[in-house]
This record gives sequence, structure tokens and C-alpha cells, in this order.
Amino acid sequence: MEINNLVIRRAAAADASAVADVWLRAFSSALPGVRRAHTDQEVRSWVQHVVVPGQETWVATVEDAVVAMMVLDGEELDQLYVDPSWQSRGIGNRFVDLAKTQSATGLALWTFQVNAPAQRFYERHGFVAVEHTDGSRNEEREPDIRYEWRRGPVRP
Repeated sequence: MEINNLVIRRAAAADASAVADVWLRAFSSALPGVRRAHTDQEVRSWVQHVVVPGQETWVATVEDAVVAMMVLDGEELDQLYVDPSWQSRGIGNRFVDLAKTQSATGLALWTFQVNAPAQRFYERHGFVAVEHTDGSRNEEREPDIRYEWRRGPVRP
């Protein structure tokens, strides 16, 4: 379902609280069994002081309300969260398309192994799993998967 009044733009300082809200709701909805490494307040502070002002942060808005967020770090798709009430409307697709246009050679990302919907989503967009870990390198200590998308062939 296409959203006629969807706007995708770079995040501004005034968006930080709404970006954190989307991140918290989407994380909790998608990963109910995953222990978050940080409290809500720590996440809010991180978004306000690090993510929005210091990283390439994008938001999707509908009637000026933030409904999704994405963070790019060079060729790393670092964060992509869509508010649960706005999922399955093509917003994630639009973000991935945008991320691909921002990268000259390709993208990489991590997702948790328990997040099968995210795996299916990224695989539909041409990402290939290149590494599975036991989670010892992430703060949540949750087994994860490294995905890559390249303009040329990807070697698993």
C-alpha cells in the first residue's frame, strides 16, 4: 500500500525524540525475546546526542510525524526501524532503495538470527548472508548474521 504523503528526509535535531520512540517501539515489537543492552533513557540519550547530530540519519514522515528511521555509516546500513503500525506499507523498501543510491559499491548490515522477518526482507532486496556469529561481539550477546549487497557478485 503506497503512502501518498510520505516524506523521506535527513533527520533534524527536533526529530530526536520521535526517532528514539520509533526505535524503541520497533525493537520491542520485532525482538520481544532479545534483552536490550540499554534502558529506554540510554537509547533516548544516544539518539539525541550521537545518532541524529553525528550520523547520517534519515526519517520517513507522514504529516510531519516520524514513522521510520534509518542510519547509514558509509557502506554500513547501521539502523533501519519502521514503527510497527506503519510496517508493510513500503517504507522499508524506500529506505533500502535510498541506501543503495547512497553507496557506490554496496552495503552491509547486521541482523539478529531470531529476526526471520528482517532476514526475508533483506534477502528480497538482494542481500546475501556472509557471516553467522554467536553474538559475542554485540552488546545484546545475541547470535547475529552479517548481510552484504554489492553492485557486483557477493561471495558468501
